[in-house]
Amino acid sequence: MYGTIFSLDIKPGHQDKLLATMEKEAASKPQGMLAWFVMKPDDKEEWTGVAIFESKEAYVANANRPEQHESFLKMMEHLASEPTWNDGTYVIAEIA
Repeated sequence: MYGTIFSLDIKPGHQDKLLATMEKEAASKPQGMLAWFVMKPDDKEEWTGVAIFESKEAYVANANRPEQHESFLKMMEHLASEPTWNDGTYVIAEIA
């Protein structure tokens, strides 16, 4: 499995708008995506996300889709800065 862990620095007053945008975009699951999560941590303002794909190839193919770029631009309308991305191979996973 391959994917990314990311941080979202949301503009003040844009949390609900970002959430609505992300929920709308989530309706079309990209090929090879296994799961994704977004968390609002208790101890900081930035949200943390995790995206999991079946392979690096599936992850890269999704990143290169024009639809993904459009989704990213819609999300950026609600962010104060570009997300930070930590891409890599998941070396252990437990799905209940």
